[in-house]
Amino acid sequence: MHVGALTLFPVKSLRGVPVREADVERHGLRGDRRWMVVDEHGETLTARRVPEMLAVTATPTPGGIVLSGEGLPSLTVLEPRGPATVAVALSRLGLATAGGEAADGWLTAALGRPARLVWLDDPSRRPVSPTHGGETGDPLSLADAGPLLLTTTASLRRLQSWVADEAQSRGEDAVSIGMERFRPNLVVDGDDLEPFAEDAWGRVRVGEVEYRFAEHCDRCVLTTIDPVTRAGGKEPLRTLAQHRRWGGKVWFGIRVIPVTAGRVAVGDEVVVTG
Repeated sequence: MHVGALTLFPVKSLRGVPVREADVERHGLRGDRRWMVVDEHGETLTARRVPEMLAVTATPTPGGIVLSGEGLPSLTVLEPRGPATVAVALSRLGLATAGGEAADGWLTAALGRPARLVWLDDPSRRPVSPTHGGETGDPLSLADAGPLLLTTTASLRRLQSWVADEAQSRGEDAVSIGMERFRPNLVVDGDDLEPFAEDAWGRVRVGEVEYRFAEHCDRCVLTTIDPVTRAGGKEPLRTLAQHRRWGGKVWFGIRVIPVTAGRVAVGDEVVVTG
């Protein structure tokens, strides 16, 4: 098995950025989900509610990001150095640092609604919840529940075959389900990899970094939004509900927590160690 793809999401819920390699820190990939967009009340804006966010890219640069989107000039935003003074309604985090008026204005124009960009200065201020597999000292970025999301190409191929079968049984055209709908950081590939083998992985070494299993990942309505057209639909949740439903939720991928730090690159060997 090997790393088939790596993706950074510098700003929570914006479009992902494929990378060839990344540094892994205890809270996840360096630069992943250290920023997020909130409304005028500090409520987190996500692509579940605002699909227009999928049309915006935040490209990481040394010391900041570059925001880009259709019809707007690109904007460079540097990591802020001020105190965390913006009240935000995100679990286990009460305050974040303002990203600046220029970024706020740019995002407001891009999304067609009031928006503010905020920055998490120190991931240790937001621990992984024990209900999501966290242990004492596990830091977290602005991700929903865990530092990294891992999926496999074998599982996606099996899901796509199920989606095709479901469409045929209903006399519908099959929907193509790309991995980007699931927004993983780390995609594992391999000729002998069995679909959903990752469900049973307790510990895994990717390149030089060791991870432990945190939890299976329950999937939400965001997966039903085409990341290119931003049109909604019923798949893959409809099909996952037929094959991957337990505990009242549907599941695809696993959340993992780095036990060590290091570097990971596309092509690195992946070894299950426990």
